[in-house]
Amino acid sequence: MKSRQTGLHHLINSTCYSLKGLRAAFRNETAFRQEVGICVVLLPLAWWIGATPVEWLLLVGSGALVLIVELLNSAVETVVDRIGPEHHELSGRAKDIGSAAVMISLIMASLTWGLLAWQKFLG
Repeated sequence: MKSRQTGLHHLINSTCYSLKGLRAAFRNETAFRQEVGICVVLLPLAWWIGATPVEWLLLVGSGALVLIVELLNSAVETVVDRIGPEHHELSGRAKDIGSAAVMISLIMASLTWGLLAWQKFLG
């Protein structure tokens, strides 16, 4: 029976698995690469647009949320594709729901950036 890892060994292994997942998403998911690119461009702008630490956190956090939701959506799509290539109503529904989650996170990020930019430049 395999013993449960604890402490530093568990932390190191978990970190390695997480980095492996990020590499896999970057390598295999076009949308994730595009969203990372947008975040890389926007991150320096967050320092300029965010007038307070809370505003900066909202800007950076909204981008991070998009990446998180995209990773979860990609995980769902990967599992569904692993089950089989044939069309199934539930598989399609799962993929559509994941896509809707990404869309909502993108809308929220856009609203956050738009509102704070509006406030900085026109407010």
